Amino acid sequence: MSRTLYLECYSGISGDMTVGALLDLGADEGVLKRELKSLPLDEFEIAVTRVKKSGLDACDFRVILDEAHDPHDHDMEYLHGHEHNQAHVHTDGLEHIHKQSHADGLEHSHAEEAHGHHQPHGHGHRGLHEIQEIIENSGLSRRAKETALRIFQVLAEAEAKAHGMSVEQVHFHEVGAVDSIVDIAAAAVCLDHLDIEEVVVSELYEGRGTIRCQHGIIPVPVPAVANIASAYRLPLHMTETEGELVTPTGAAIAAAVRTADRLPENYRILKTGMGAGKRDYGRTGVLRAMLIEPEQKETDVIWHLETNIDDCTGEALGYVMNRLMEAGARDVYYIPVYMKKNRPAYELNVICKEKDIEQLQEIIFLNTTTIGIRRRKMEREVLNRNIQDIHTPLGEARVKICKIGTEKRAYPEYDSIIRLCKEHNLSYQQVWNTVSRAALNINE
Repeated sequence: MSRTLYLECYSGISGDMTVGALLDLGADEGVLKRELKSLPLDEFEIAVTRVKKSGLDACDFRVILDEAHDPHDHDMEYLHGHEHNQAHVHTDGLEHIHKQSHADGLEHSHAEEAHGHHQPHGHGHRGLHEIQEIIENSGLSRRAKETALRIFQVLAEAEAKAHGMSVEQVHFHEVGAVDSIVDIAAAAVCLDHLDIEEVVVSELYEGRGTIRCQHGIIPVPVPAVANIASAYRLPLHMTETEGELVTPTGAAIAAAVRTADRLPENYRILKTGMGAGKRDYGRTGVLRAMLIEPEQKETDVIWHLETNIDDCTGEALGYVMNRLMEAGARDVYYIPVYMKKNRPAYELNVICKEKDIEQLQEIIFLNTTTIGIRRRKMEREVLNRNIQDIHTPLGEARVKICKIGTEKRAYPEYDSIIRLCKEHNLSYQQVWNTVSRAALNINE
């Protein structure tokens, strides 16, 4: 059964909050530590503890860098542009580090270095290629590696846009990169261990105002977060909280792993986990994660998309039909119609599930001349049915078997019939009858 994760980002999201929530949800701490040790890095340790946030018990995940690599994130007053009192607090992504780095590891000064201006610093830099090599050369599982690489790609693209450079030119400061590599790798390992296949992220709650980085005061959401939200259509819910609730690493994780933007109409909560944030913004700084199981309603819901097209060739429409079916449409068909001024046209109709609407609409817009698509939600009644691979006198075939009361009906799949026709040099009707009889004779 598919495992569905819901990330409830009412207090924002960051890398360490995500890892804490997934550990609290049941990801194995021993597995995490073992796999993180396989990273070809030796500048860090991790600590997993329990903390109270507004009286709620939460898991705190912390990356501890050695003294040579720990720049110390400045306190809340410094971040918001007030006089800072030299208090130091180490945080999850080292998002805005005085004279060091910004936004989960990307050093702002390096953007100027790329244009010929040197900014002094005491550490090396890692580009996206070097970080990809670190992840690929680790002992993470293939699925965890793919997830981590996807998250870093999202983050690098957003930072590149923010600084007006190519992804290849983006370099992550060594300190921030270590912190971010560990957070991102840890999140990927936990998702893999929990065997998460679907991730629901409905909206990200973000703060407001400004925050200080090396080169001055910048707005919240910071540019990298805004770029990720724009590129991946992540809804932002702006709150009255003065401060940064969504870090670039948090936004990149949400963008890279999200498969749905809304919860099922009905679901059961199997387990919950809470990951603690590090900063106090006057609200409960936790990310809540839930393992959920959609509950099947008695009524089956389907969506109908339709649009009128009067200036596309038959070949183009045939191509669109194939693309739509490959992308998950349950059915696609055309109806000849006459539009205004008696223009002959086609009405394109697509039957699909709600989760596929966005992708199918994009295919229609990109590959036809339409400028609008109508859609409506419909309830339907369907027969009790299942698809089976069965043995027949002609070989293996896939068949849809339906029941009406005690009566059983068999509907062989087209591709199976065509394959057997070619193999045995028989007519379509001969093969269809043979496969149908074999399916109806199966004892259940």
